[in-house]
Amino acid sequence: MINKFDAIIIGFGKGGKTLATDLANRGQKVALIEKSPNMYGGTCINKACIPTKILENEASIIRRENLNNFEDMKARYKKSIIRKDELITKLRIANYNKLNNNENIIIFTGQGSFINEKIVEVNTIDGERIILEGDKVFINTGSKPSIPDIKGVDNLNIVYTSETLMNLKELPKKITIVGAGFIGLEFAGIYSSFGSEVTVVNTHKTILMKEDEEDSTEIINILEKRNVSFISDVSIKEIKEENKLAKLIYTRYGEEEELVSDIILMATGRKANLDGLKVENARIELDSRGFIKVDDTLKTNVENIWALGDINGGPQFTYISLDDYRIIVNQLFGDKTRKTTDRKNIPSVLFIDPAFSRVGLNVKEAKVKGYNVLVAKMSTEVIPRAKQLGKTDGFIKIVIDKDSEKILGATMIAEGSSEIIHLIQLAIDLGVKYTYLRDRIYAHPTMTESLNEILSDAMIKEV
Repeated sequence: MINKFDAIIIGFGKGGKTLATDLANRGQKVALIEKSPNMYGGTCINKACIPTKILENEASIIRRENLNNFEDMKARYKKSIIRKDELITKLRIANYNKLNNNENIIIFTGQGSFINEKIVEVNTIDGERIILEGDKVFINTGSKPSIPDIKGVDNLNIVYTSETLMNLKELPKKITIVGAGFIGLEFAGIYSSFGSEVTVVNTHKTILMKEDEEDSTEIINILEKRNVSFISDVSIKEIKEENKLAKLIYTRYGEEEELVSDIILMATGRKANLDGLKVENARIELDSRGFIKVDDTLKTNVENIWALGDINGGPQFTYISLDDYRIIVNQLFGDKTRKTTDRKNIPSVLFIDPAFSRVGLNVKEAKVKGYNVLVAKMSTEVIPRAKQLGKTDGFIKIVIDKDSEKILGATMIAEGSSEIIHLIQLAIDLGVKYTYLRDRIYAHPTMTESLNEILSDAMIKEV
């Protein structure tokens, strides 16, 4: 028996679940497939944004309490893991109930696989095989950790991913993090704040290579003050387990070296989650990185099949997945004007306390594009609100086009920067001159009011 639907959505992530609700509220019959009951709501809620930020917040509180006893920190870590698990369980249940209570949505829990471009089979966790046919199919299966081919990397006793590490109940005394991107640096900040001795091993010469050197240097300085060490420009040879400890063997400057810790976190990026999907049966094309290839309206090469969220190879943020949903709805029911090429000035935040937030162009990028660059910069330690909070690390830096006086971008390593950055984004999108933000009236005491001084003539320099 074939069960017919107006739409089949594979994956319960942000874009998929929002689209399911929208289509259902328009009277369409929707099948939503999710492989695991532990993933209702998607990666963000269950394995990424929400749980990591819970731990980051808890770790920041503990660091400011100046606990010196590692056993006390271990106890607090255990409580934080419990709190994290309780919250994401509530969110997962709420997400499931919200969709399950919609009469036009049927949730199928199990592995979804294409039979052809219109028909998907689901092998449910209860052992059933259910055949679905959809007029439209939307793929929202997300991404998963990408693990390099290193000898010994498959030893789950000592090697963790960003997803499995958050299930670890015991705080490791020493942890090695392989990878110095957003994921690796956030976990370095979290575990060092809990009291672990953290070493970040980087195969590149520096961290965050697209960023201005002064930005990456400041991030390193902040983390080094929290017992994080950095080893860069290495080639990793092997991982071994010896006496229940993890040994990372690598070469640097032609010499072989070893690093011993309790565990190793592989924070080496993410790849398309196509497991079991059998996209080849629907003739769906992939790009050179293995993600589903889409056009600027998120259509695949196959008629009536779309891909949204991480699986299409775009920026891997849950808010991009949400915007993917907006584009699809606009194309299906609106004026068909929205496209991925519309996106400009997408903000990003690295949560390391203080957060590293950025939008638009940094200095390096602005110069490459040929702008005459002005920079307004202020150390966080002189901002009254930062002094009140006792959070004075970092700086705020705003990039300005000298010719037009418009804001090109900003990079902020500062308390509250994850909120302020959206004001900068709005200013860039509206094309206002920097003086517009300079001359606004802001509440006191706030971090935002620092814009009055940062954007004053005395603080702006040509670079």
